[in-house]
Amino acid sequence: MTQPQTALPATMTAISIDRPGGPEVLTPVQLPLPVPGPDDVLIRVAAAGINAPDLAQRRGSYNPPPGASPLPGLEVSGEIVGTGERVVALCNGGGYAEYVSVPRGQVLPLPAGRSFAAGATLPETFFTVQQTLVMRAGLAAGMQVLIHGAAGGIGGTAIQVCRLFGANPIAVVSSPAKADYVRALGATDIIDHSSEDFVARARELTGGRGVDRVLDMVGGEYLPRNIEASARGGHIIQIASLDGRKSEISAGALVMKWLTLSGSTLRPQDSAAKAAIAQSLRETVWPAFADGRIRPPRIRATPLANAALAHAAMEQRENFGKIVLVTAFGAAYPDNSIENL
Repeated sequence: MTQPQTALPATMTAISIDRPGGPEVLTPVQLPLPVPGPDDVLIRVAAAGINAPDLAQRRGSYNPPPGASPLPGLEVSGEIVGTGERVVALCNGGGYAEYVSVPRGQVLPLPAGRSFAAGATLPETFFTVQQTLVMRAGLAAGMQVLIHGAAGGIGGTAIQVCRLFGANPIAVVSSPAKADYVRALGATDIIDHSSEDFVARARELTGGRGVDRVLDMVGGEYLPRNIEASARGGHIIQIASLDGRKSEISAGALVMKWLTLSGSTLRPQDSAAKAAIAQSLRETVWPAFADGRIRPPRIRATPLANAALAHAAMEQRENFGKIVLVTAFGAAYPDNSIENL
């Protein structure tokens, strides 16, 4: 049941970035509500997901594209103002707020049975995995897919999308606790890189052939090792370079193995591209929520004003799953299955 629509307030609570730096630079402020354009909808935010690009923006290394909100926050759940429709949305920025304006094509229905907190964990990760692994790299049944950072938001989503498409997700993690978590999400094979060489283990798991797809957000020294782990005709998808160092690779290895190496960032893409990803998700992935084929991630939640606390928690090595910020509006819909941060 949706709440009746009421008059909009003059201002809202939002989280601003005072200056590049640590979590302490995130500050609650009072701002006017955003004004939606002709192709936008205004969403009353219930919860906002936290993602690695938000942390990079806070540090000053991932600036918003021209015309986007300078506020952090790339995914939300909530209600469309004026209709009360419950939705999730991929934002171009501004999600850490009580209201956000989003292009209509980037909005999808909140899956039935999912809470607002759970809904806020979906857009950034599912749009990213759908665009890179499915639409660009042609994920198909029977493929062996090596997933780095498998216990994180992107990694956990990739595991589930692989299962949905009939591929085999090989999850790379860094601890037994994370191994247990990705196993619960459906990872068929697990590599703990703190005690195993992921290249040797990936080749062993594939009978020496190597993997068909690699999803990586580390970069650096991982890139040449991903080439080693790949099968002939494989595709390595680089969605971030968290290692921060240059990679040295053999062009000959790329040629001899017939490999594809692609990179991608989601936020700078235009609204038409993002709307196409949303439509692909609507057709191929969203029906799987209704029948339980996609499981909720581990979710920890905290009030919107605690954005600094949430960023600090996400930067801890032991973090896994997703963290969301809950507004006062969202707090009216408690979910007892969600952990408090």
